[in-house]
Amino acid sequence: MSGRVRLARLTDLAALGELSRLSQQNNVDARSLGLPVSGPRIGVFSLFRLPLGAFRPNDLLFVYEDERRISGLLRVERDSSRDEWTIVELDAIGSGDSGDTRFRLVQHLLRDGAKRGAIRFHVACSDGQGNPELFMQAGFARYGQERLLFRGTETPLPQSWSDERMKAAGIRPCQPLDALPLARLYAAVTPQPVIRLELYRLSDWERTGTGSLVPRSSLAPILRFAEMESYAQVDPNDGQAGLAALLQLGVAREEQPHYLKVLARPETDVTQIVDFGLGVLGARIGRGGSCPDNGVLSPVRTYESPIDRRLEEAGFVDLDTVTLFMKEAVVRVAEPALVPAVR
Repeated sequence: MSGRVRLARLTDLAALGELSRLSQQNNVDARSLGLPVSGPRIGVFSLFRLPLGAFRPNDLLFVYEDERRISGLLRVERDSSRDEWTIVELDAIGSGDSGDTRFRLVQHLLRDGAKRGAIRFHVACSDGQGNPELFMQAGFARYGQERLLFRGTETPLPQSWSDERMKAAGIRPCQPLDALPLARLYAAVTPQPVIRLELYRLSDWERTGTGSLVPRSSLAPILRFAEMESYAQVDPNDGQAGLAALLQLGVAREEQPHYLKVLARPETDVTQIVDFGLGVLGARIGRGGSCPDNGVLSPVRTYESPIDRRLEEAGFVDLDTVTLFMKEAVVRVAEPALVPAVR
């Protein structure tokens, strides 16, 4: 292949919009991450309208150009607070060449990220279109799977809760002081290998009450939120300071679906906090009509069951299961420690 990878320019906008649209269709000559968000309302192309439409200062967009024709694009979101990069779109078209095009885009991203100090690279994708082989060949490790569930607009959202009902259920907004209880909640739910890979710090959990999405999910980098809220649930019958569940809500912009994420201890029934979250979204969506109801998306990792069952009882349906990959750009070393000497 004689093409080259370069940063996108504003003059590429029209071509990139068409490439993004074609890649989300069932086209044998096109490849994408294959996230199960196809359809007129929740397709990747419709989420952004054009790939640069919701571009942020921290985002990067690379294109593959061959003979003045753009046949591939890669969009990445950068988290400057953790030096982590997330691939949110990787598209290519062209019979026989799309796989090589995407591999060259990923390789260019890894080199560019190493120069800019990136520590970790994340991506979520389907198991089709050669995605697992592509990322494993590039050195990514598979570390989890998420079920993506969607609640459509056919059933109205429930009514918002009163303050008295929230208090009775032990639900309250998250605060920076919840950092340690949230970290303990995450550790109680998440397998140790995943904890070691994601490596959240207390400072990351402190940002939860200010709109940051911790822990991450496959959908959070893709959606763009107008409002972000987090709530904690404490067992009213438990005098300890521990938390039973974490709820994260995102009111999306324009044509995007809204976001609901629940993290809870295995013994916690999340029926109440899910109903509360849907009620909050209903109130936010109905305020002045500025945020239309385009449905609600909810990611659930496979080890977080039975949260997915409670979501299905609340009207969610299964879209698909996506795989999570991560590549570390640094080498882990053991911390120095003194050990007793035996003579």
